[in-house]
Amino acid sequence: MRFHRPRGLERRPRVSVVIPCYNYGHYLPDAVASALDQHGLDVDVLIVDDASPDGSARVARGLAEKDPRVEVLEHQVNTGHIRTYNDGLERATGDYVVLLSADDLLPRNALTRAVSLMEHHPTVGLVYGYARSFTSSPQPAPDVTRNWSVWPGRQWLGLSARMGRCLLVSPEAVMRREALAETDLYDPRLPHSGDFDMWLRTAVRWDIGRVNGPAQAHYRVHEANMHLTSYAGWLTDLKARRLTFDILFDERAHDVTEVTRLRPVASRALAREALRRARSVPRGSGSVGAAEVDAYLAFARETWPEGMTSPTARATRMLLAHGDRTRASAVHAWGERVRHHAEWRRERRWGV
Repeated sequence: MRFHRPRGLERRPRVSVVIPCYNYGHYLPDAVASALDQHGLDVDVLIVDDASPDGSARVARGLAEKDPRVEVLEHQVNTGHIRTYNDGLERATGDYVVLLSADDLLPRNALTRAVSLMEHHPTVGLVYGYARSFTSSPQPAPDVTRNWSVWPGRQWLGLSARMGRCLLVSPEAVMRREALAETDLYDPRLPHSGDFDMWLRTAVRWDIGRVNGPAQAHYRVHEANMHLTSYAGWLTDLKARRLTFDILFDERAHDVTEVTRLRPVASRALAREALRRARSVPRGSGSVGAAEVDAYLAFARETWPEGMTSPTARATRMLLAHGDRTRASAVHAWGERVRHHAEWRRERRWGV
């Protein structure tokens, strides 16, 4: 990975922002305004409404009537989020492409910063940055870039495999249209981890960049988030990540030795996370908790069979079978908070 000094735009590129929407009409005006608030770029916005019953399409049409840069595609029947994403992305014609959920926001000039990096580094197919969470109103994001990071794509992919997870939230991602065209867009087999699949596929063929310093997206947290409703639960997330890696190794890059050799690395990371989460289930959670522990252990066993004889796995089983689970869970929870905070600080600054 190399650091680079930020540089300005030398031309005026075009960026297509696709905003999928289902029942988020009340968020649309802010999302569209944030996408258009980008200096030095020609931005076009396509809102794809998936037959929302809340009047979202009416709001979208109103925005399009007021600004010629905004267009609307209306589904007559609900098709689900994957089809909605792909219908929008298939119509993107800009030099660079962004998929922005209707409930999220882009800071001022976030796209300008990301596109500047790709303009000066033509081997970079994906740029991301820090995505800051918010609930009601996002904190102002300073328009000052510390530096740029550029990884060889497969090196970045290896970091993701070693951590066993996605390094992006999603709204901060900006893709070069040529890189997007090399994918088959979002895979309907991966309704929970289609973004992750997209980034891994891109890293096989393209380098990856990051804008360091300012927030590059505002990710809204609310009770209707899909990861809190349709795809809630850590076990669901672990299984989705495992399937994403399996598809990468078996299909996307089955002929790339540098990538396929990462399979045991990713399997080990996923299994270890499952063991950590098994240790964090409190003793007082009764039969539901016992079932959750068993499910985590089964996942670890399926994912990394040879690792179930490791010291970590043996210690986990001993704690669960004989130890004071209440105390062990409290100690483990404290350790997890420390580890999570350290990881957050590292990722906030460096992106990995």
